[in-house]
Amino acid sequence: MQIQEYIQKDMLKQAYLNLLSLRLELQAEQSTLGQGASKANLDKKEKDLSLLYDRLREKTSVIVRNSNKELLVCVAHIILEEEKRQGEPGATQGWREAWRDAILNGVRDTLEKVPLDSREQNASWLEVHLELLDKAVVDDLERVKTELRSLYPADFNVHETYVSCHHEAVGEHVKKLVEKVTELKDYNTLLEFITRSYPSDLKDQQRALIKEEDLNKIKITYFDCQKVDFKLKLENFIKIEKEMWEKKKSPERTDGFVISKIDMGICELIASYAGNLEKIDENLGKSIIRSCLEELNPFYTRFEEEFSQNTVSLLTSDLLDCCLWVEYHITYINSFNSLKENVQCYKESCSAQVESLEKKVDGLTQRLRQAVMDHFKSEVKPYMDSMMTKKWLKTDEDFKEVVSTIENYSWLCKSMRAPSAQIFVNDMHYYVAKEYVSQLMKKKYSCKKAKNEDAAIKMKQQWNELKKLFVEMGSSLNWLYPLGNYLSDIIGMEIEKNIKDLLNPLVSNYPDIRNVLPRSNMLLSRDAIKNELVPLSVQSEREIMIESHHRDLNCIMVLTINNNTRR
Repeated sequence: MQIQEYIQKDMLKQAYLNLLSLRLELQAEQSTLGQGASKANLDKKEKDLSLLYDRLREKTSVIVRNSNKELLVCVAHIILEEEKRQGEPGATQGWREAWRDAILNGVRDTLEKVPLDSREQNASWLEVHLELLDKAVVDDLERVKTELRSLYPADFNVHETYVSCHHEAVGEHVKKLVEKVTELKDYNTLLEFITRSYPSDLKDQQRALIKEEDLNKIKITYFDCQKVDFKLKLENFIKIEKEMWEKKKSPERTDGFVISKIDMGICELIASYAGNLEKIDENLGKSIIRSCLEELNPFYTRFEEEFSQNTVSLLTSDLLDCCLWVEYHITYINSFNSLKENVQCYKESCSAQVESLEKKVDGLTQRLRQAVMDHFKSEVKPYMDSMMTKKWLKTDEDFKEVVSTIENYSWLCKSMRAPSAQIFVNDMHYYVAKEYVSQLMKKKYSCKKAKNEDAAIKMKQQWNELKKLFVEMGSSLNWLYPLGNYLSDIIGMEIEKNIKDLLNPLVSNYPDIRNVLPRSNMLLSRDAIKNELVPLSVQSEREIMIESHHRDLNCIMVLTINNNTRR
């Protein structure tokens, strides 16, 4: 009872000395067991001794756990004394292990006291908690260095033991935190803490903060969470653009080009994922980037559907809305081409995904560009169709409308970045030239007497005006410019032989529109063109026929020389 009282009152020295005395007494009685000592009495004393030692060990563990500096020296002495007596009758085992367990439990207590807000209380709850956890570990280890290490003999390796226990306790604490994490930013914060940012003293530990299998589970969950996060943010980009369409807001301009922030937002988002993971796990970072690039493919499909559905009504409204419709198309041609350029930095590590994305963007921008081109055609064609009529020589009304429309689109084209702008201008030039010549071929319009000279002059004037427009717009289809002059010379020519002389170079230079590839701005070689010449067939001395077989231009141009009449 006295020993029990000593233990309860933290009188460890007295308690331990009495325990040693009791143990010696028990050993002496055990040696005289054969001389009449009571075995029942010895068993009772042995049991009491064992219980008292357990109480002493529990007390020392509490002292170590609470870091009671006044008693730690005595605790270390008891541990050393017990280790010396290993193998003696009544000696107890595991004092050093119990000491480490007590340190570990003390560290756990320290970590549990670190403030932890809920997600509802603080959006940065995890980041704040881990910073406080980091500080608590550093402060505790600093206290061990300055206050506790000197209380133990050197062979206790006090600092190393405390570092090891902190490492273990932090790992356990992190596993508990994982159960509370649901958002991507918190997964990222936790992964960064685990792999890079935990206190410098713990970095000396060779083993990982948590088991590899547990870390991999966190990474897999992070990956899945990131995919959902990226998809949601992509949908939000569409939502933002949709609000602009609904409010009919004009797109922003930078250096004269209409732009959307959608490409910048997507690139910054991918870069943020890559940047966050750069120092955590290179392979995970590459997987995340590949996942983002792959998700952009269905995103473009969703965007195109939403864009078409939400902007088509602009075409049925006034002229300003129609111009806005065109501007929106140019905006996304610019933006998505810009995005395609910006993802080139991932081509080395994600070549398949980047190439797939390039094809997707090229297809989308081509459709956007074609939609604008089709709208241009729908605006200009009615005037082109009505030009070569009986009123052609008397009025320029329809031609002026054509010129005005081209000028409007010329202004809009200045908002489009290369190379799309060049392609679009070339397409416009090709279409206008083809339609102008087509109308001349298809119309059964007769210029009698001297009117053929007037028609030739007018055609040359109009053609030169069109040429000037497209030169200013930067068309690269220079081969089209002489075509109008050839035809105006033929119309104005009086002598049949001279007409025949003009036909040979005309057919040599423009054998068949099928041989022109305007979409890719490429022409067949001159040798290839010559091999595909449409043959001239002289129907009579007074009639020469030129056939053109373009799928959009199935027509026959007939030049008949008869009494100063050109048809």
